[in-house]
Amino acid sequence: MLQGHQSWIFENKPIIKGTATVVGPFEGQGPLAGDFDIVHGDLMLGQDSWEKAEKTLLEEASKLAIENAGMTSGQVNFYVGGDLMNQIISSSFAARTLAIPYLGVFGACSTSMESLAIAANFVNSRSAKNVLASACSHNASVEKQFRYPTEYGSQKPPTAQYTVTGAGASVISQDGEGLTVTSATIGRVIDMGLTDPFNMGAAMAPAAVDTIQAHLRDFRIEPGYYDLIVTGDLSKIGYELAWDLFEKHKIPMKQTEYYDCGMMIYDYEKQKVQAGASGCGCSAVVTYGHLLNRMRRGELKRILVVATGALLSPLSFQQGESIPCIAHAVSIESGEKR
Repeated sequence: MLQGHQSWIFENKPIIKGTATVVGPFEGQGPLAGDFDIVHGDLMLGQDSWEKAEKTLLEEASKLAIENAGMTSGQVNFYVGGDLMNQIISSSFAARTLAIPYLGVFGACSTSMESLAIAANFVNSRSAKNVLASACSHNASVEKQFRYPTEYGSQKPPTAQYTVTGAGASVISQDGEGLTVTSATIGRVIDMGLTDPFNMGAAMAPAAVDTIQAHLRDFRIEPGYYDLIVTGDLSKIGYELAWDLFEKHKIPMKQTEYYDCGMMIYDYEKQKVQAGASGCGCSAVVTYGHLLNRMRRGELKRILVVATGALLSPLSFQQGESIPCIAHAVSIESGEKR
């Protein structure tokens, strides 16, 4: 049901029935390693290209999420997913393997919450009983497409971010037991005129703040309603800018814990990741792994995940376009058995 101007409230409280996270070796060296279902020791995953490796990550996460939900793929009505490759080939080719009716979506690094919001809306409206939502990225494939191939060994400025190798998936269901998806706010495209693909955090921060402001307005709540509000993937530069914008717009974010997925997955002291993490897989694996585990342990009751995305392409950058950005917010709360 529509709430306010740009939000949905899920009065039927769709259940997160199963989740799974699969990451690469570098992510397995970070502080959240214990929250991931599978940590691969090889970036290639036994494949002969980075792109095939990314597809494999997503297939593994999707199949495991369905298994963890106690289902088979035949019980899943729809699959909603996306990634950063041209024509979202990782998701589309994974959908070929899964053989589930498929809707491909693209929101750059906001795709994790875009797909979850759509899946929850399907289930809430009784348009589906069970929906799979996912997002993925691979460091070598994404860096090659949007910046420079990793083999090139180019130096990066301190504002640059490191693409996560990982895939996160969830199964959203009408019935069952578990955490619930309670609402979503669909973001607007915000473009502040920035053109530097090595400073994505600064480009995306205004979109994150705009969506958070819209969410609070549509639901007539304050940040303190949530135990945690997390963005992703602003990393250090965007996170600091977001705080400046919260103060400018008089959003009392100090009422709650606020952090960013791009600052959580790696160890800044031991891993050279410049400003922090990025990629569709970042907020997906941090949310479906670490954050939901904290909720299952009772450490958090209500969270708002605001995934951010930079909607540029190699072509738009080459033509001198600025970087339009977006953020989608999804609230998740502790649920009870029906």
